[in-house]
Amino acid sequence: MSSSNRTESSPLSFILTGLPGLPPSSPWAALPLGCLYLLMLLGNCTLLWMIRTDHTLHTPMYSFLSMLATADLGLSLSTLPTVLAAFGAASPSLPLGACVAQMYFIHCFSAIESGVLVAMAFDRFVAICHPLHYSSVLSSALVLRAGGLVLLRGVSVVLPVALLIRKMRFCGSRVLSHSFCLHQDMLRLVCGDVRVSSLYGLIAVILTKGLDSLTILLSYTMIIKALLSIVSPGARAKAFSTCISHLSAVLIFYIPLIGFSTPHRFGKHLHPLTQTLLADAYLLVPPVLNPLVYSWKTQQIRKRILLLLCWRWNQQQV
Repeated sequence: MSSSNRTESSPLSFILTGLPGLPPSSPWAALPLGCLYLLMLLGNCTLLWMIRTDHTLHTPMYSFLSMLATADLGLSLSTLPTVLAAFGAASPSLPLGACVAQMYFIHCFSAIESGVLVAMAFDRFVAICHPLHYSSVLSSALVLRAGGLVLLRGVSVVLPVALLIRKMRFCGSRVLSHSFCLHQDMLRLVCGDVRVSSLYGLIAVILTKGLDSLTILLSYTMIIKALLSIVSPGARAKAFSTCISHLSAVLIFYIPLIGFSTPHRFGKHLHPLTQTLLADAYLLVPPVLNPLVYSWKTQQIRKRILLLLCWRWNQQQV
């Protein structure tokens, strides 16, 4: 029986891989990854809890921050089961439907996070360039509509990617390059013409991350222009300090994204280990670092954490 006939008659599933060069089952590598996911869950859930329970944090900036934490949780939880399985079991497999679903949620939450970063850039733009109109411009209704628009865009733009690849035929090797399912990685295993799916995938990236990065760049160009017009160096530094956390989140998201996407699309001869590490950084670094950055750089959150720690200490002493 030919390879293509076997592919059509047997249940279609994909084999996940851990790090190239490691044994198929590496429980010792699953332990630090599990700790990383635990840190991500703890950090983002703590942020969401503090924003929800502290009424002083019920402002547009922290509403957008809660959306960012939710997107980070969704992105991480989309990969957690298969990543831990890939390092804890010998060559685990994933059915086609589950693989497409995971691919959809990964790219969907990534697009949502990119959109939330744009909304946060707009928040900083209004706060610095039009401070007197901040409350009237960024009303609760506008923040809610912005969140709904970001969610709708992420869900709708990525959906055709999943529908297109769901109808394709796979033959030959079914071994993926990563411990999770990604669009370009799955296209590599398709037998047939993939130009439409590949082209739409590129268009989807341009319509989300491409336009978002340009919008953020434009926002900060106007912010810097407004900061330069401030005469007092102290007031200028204080105004710019409110942007540090957001700028850090933008760099944490886009640098791994560029480092992963460019070689994955154009670097065909890149070492497999490098591709795997870039993909892991793209999906794991932002959800872990964002809560740490905002907890460290945002005074209100830092004070809230210190109060919580002091309360826990007093409880233990009693």
